[in-house]
Amino acid sequence: MKPFVALSCNPAVVALCALCALAGCALAGCARSPEMSLADIEVLLAAGKGGPIEGTVYKPWRGEEFAPGTPGGVWNASVAADPKSFNLLVAERDGATKAVMDAFTEYLLDYDYVRKEFVPNCASAEIIVNEAAGTLSVLYTLRDDLWWTAADGSEPVKVTSDDVVFWYNEIEGDPEFKSSLYNAQFVTMPDGSQERVQVRRLDDLRFVFDFPRIDANPLLSSNRSFGPRYIYEKAKKEGGVQGVLDLFSVASDPRSIPSVGMWLMTEYSPGQRMVFIRNPRYWKKDANGSAPPYPERRVVQIIPDENTRFLLFKQGQQETYRLRPEDLEELTANAQEDYTVFAADGALGATFWSFNQNPKNKDSPFYEWFTKKEFRQAMSCLVNRDRLIAQTFRGLAEPKLTLFAEANPFYNPEITLQYRYDVARAEELLAFIGMRRDDKGVMRDDKGRAVEFDLTISADTAQLNDAASILADDLSRVGIRLRIRATDFQKVVEQLTASWDWQSVIIGLGSNYWPTQGVNVWPSTGNLHLWYPLQESPATEWEARIDYLYNEGSYTLDEQKSWEIWNEYQAIILEQCPLIYLVRPRSFMAVRNRWDFTNVYFDNIGDLQIDHAFLRQ
Repeated sequence: MKPFVALSCNPAVVALCALCALAGCALAGCARSPEMSLADIEVLLAAGKGGPIEGTVYKPWRGEEFAPGTPGGVWNASVAADPKSFNLLVAERDGATKAVMDAFTEYLLDYDYVRKEFVPNCASAEIIVNEAAGTLSVLYTLRDDLWWTAADGSEPVKVTSDDVVFWYNEIEGDPEFKSSLYNAQFVTMPDGSQERVQVRRLDDLRFVFDFPRIDANPLLSSNRSFGPRYIYEKAKKEGGVQGVLDLFSVASDPRSIPSVGMWLMTEYSPGQRMVFIRNPRYWKKDANGSAPPYPERRVVQIIPDENTRFLLFKQGQQETYRLRPEDLEELTANAQEDYTVFAADGALGATFWSFNQNPKNKDSPFYEWFTKKEFRQAMSCLVNRDRLIAQTFRGLAEPKLTLFAEANPFYNPEITLQYRYDVARAEELLAFIGMRRDDKGVMRDDKGRAVEFDLTISADTAQLNDAASILADDLSRVGIRLRIRATDFQKVVEQLTASWDWQSVIIGLGSNYWPTQGVNVWPSTGNLHLWYPLQESPATEWEARIDYLYNEGSYTLDEQKSWEIWNEYQAIILEQCPLIYLVRPRSFMAVRNRWDFTNVYFDNIGDLQIDHAFLRQ
């Protein structure tokens, strides 16, 4: 079972999700997506419901206990990019870094998504409510067998409550670090003021989070990972913020990286590979006294090209491979004794299309257009999801028409996007704000300016390349020119979080598994309130209403009132279209048959669970 990492507790939302896009061309330089008839689309949609998918295995986790395994073997894997650092703060904004650092960290609690409850992980928790005062506390107790361990042979250091308290107060809680978790430490009081959730050390193993008001989901709000105080505190005292950020650069000896997780790192060769070994002091034990993971080593090659990763899997040099739609037929046709292809349902979340409404760009024509809800609604009406599914995902996806995912406790299937593919309606909405096509077919605004703007995407996936081209093609049919722009991944992150120098973007920020996910996204003060972040006060009436509903929903315990709050919340966002969800692709993962599949599960919540995989005996 993987720890559930909520968006509100995970600052790396940009880096972790699909900042997907295309490299280096404007519309004039991109291949035009071929025309597809309705019959063509129907054929491809039907193909996605049968054919190769029948050669896959469906094995979601249903709450099974993991069987004891026998240690041994080498797990061969690959990643697309080098980490930028081995620093936990850098991991907040870089997905490649976070993917590495996750091997060294643990969350206080785990989330059992079958039973829908938090369960102890490296700590247990007790909620204490003071109804008379209207406050709440969460008492955590760490396990007594947690150690910071490194592969360099240095003496292990015991994990204590001081690590959590220091990390919360001095790292996440120091605004100079600009951590996305900083805002999550504050709650809005009934009078509108902001008060901080405080943390208190009780003893070496116990600490308490004190909430100034009753929280509807305090375990989600307080669950977190953390770093070693004995290293980061010294760096901060001696070098301040920069001293902390300079810790564990990629030039550091990887054997010195402390871990409380399953793995230790022994080797890093830039552009080539990383090597990990089992953490001998990892605290989880099975019924036979062995600790996962069961492979003795994990060798991770750094291979930017997806086709090369695919070839290595087919040659037997990788243990797993995440399939693209175009790979499914080949791999299911050849899956004999060598590997098995697992299938999961459609993703809980989806990439979306969003528009920059930051007044930093108020003198630009696109700002005038993007701040009109009718324009955003019209863009939604020009998204042909059936074409995207058929042409880009080969029928192996479904439209994303709701804000909340089905797993969300306040998911309401009756609250759906009303601005679906309808070219005539799009033109009506555009006409309402003074946009019409001229005699040459060019869409112009009420000032006579041609309607054209950029779409930023990241160049590492062919699917998003195709999706962007389809969007550009569909917009061109109503006289709007969409210029596809590609840029380096880190540049995209900078544009979205610092310079705000972008026009429209395709990106993913995970899924709303919990209604209060996204404390740094949905409230107008959030640093990832993508279309206009860090607002001093809500820029629009509807954003003010969202702020109010988000806050009320966070502290409302009455279920009926909660339903009313979250229903309105979903409806407003889907009406205003600050972002336009695209499709939910199905996922497929091939796994080598040399591993015993008893403890291997694959679904759209926990993804591929292999922490307890062991070799067939």
